[in-house]
Amino acid sequence: MSKPTRGLRSDGEATKTRILEAAGELFAATGYAETSNKDIAARAQVDLASINYHFGNRSGLYQAVLAAAYGQLPGVANLRQLVGSESPPESKLRVLIEQLVAQAMQEPQAWQLRVFAREVLAPSSHLLVLFQDEALPKMLLVKQLLSDITGIPAEDPAVTRCQVSVITPCLMLLVGGRTFPGPLKEVFQMPSQAIASHLYQFAMGGLGAIAREYAKQEKT
Repeated sequence: MSKPTRGLRSDGEATKTRILEAAGELFAATGYAETSNKDIAARAQVDLASINYHFGNRSGLYQAVLAAAYGQLPGVANLRQLVGSESPPESKLRVLIEQLVAQAMQEPQAWQLRVFAREVLAPSSHLLVLFQDEALPKMLLVKQLLSDITGIPAEDPAVTRCQVSVITPCLMLLVGGRTFPGPLKEVFQMPSQAIASHLYQFAMGGLGAIAREYAKQEKT
């Protein structure tokens, strides 16, 4: 009796993965609003009931797609390992920036990043759920890393401002992609290592200035 059960479970997971991939590709191409469950079912070669069975409803499917999209970024476990390592905090930041740039520069760009880009550029209520479940733990880890570099307590508003300044350029690369017109398109024609090195040096320059300003204020 156990063998058929395992077979059914395996088939179910394969179907669920197929639906997720089909939905991701369609959401990336045409957006959430313009993609119907019928389109997804046809692409995944399943019946409509399978979508509700595996994901609850259309919203649940989109949340799963967004989670998979966000999962393309460095995961919480990897980020926690990086921040908790014995390396100097400056080296940790360089590694993080290099990872994000390498992810953005991959070609062809995965549907996961295109879905993530669509959601960031036109936020919906789904983004709030993604933030609470996926992004917040990573943000806290990055704050700790920036606190270690600057010597400013992680809960200080200055660290939040630093986080926005350091991470936003990397997110622009991820969200914009190589087809985005203007300066961003020019950047994607440059070597990945040159981009990562520039972003790191720029970040360290800013962090150093903020750290010195904070130390000056603490003395007064």
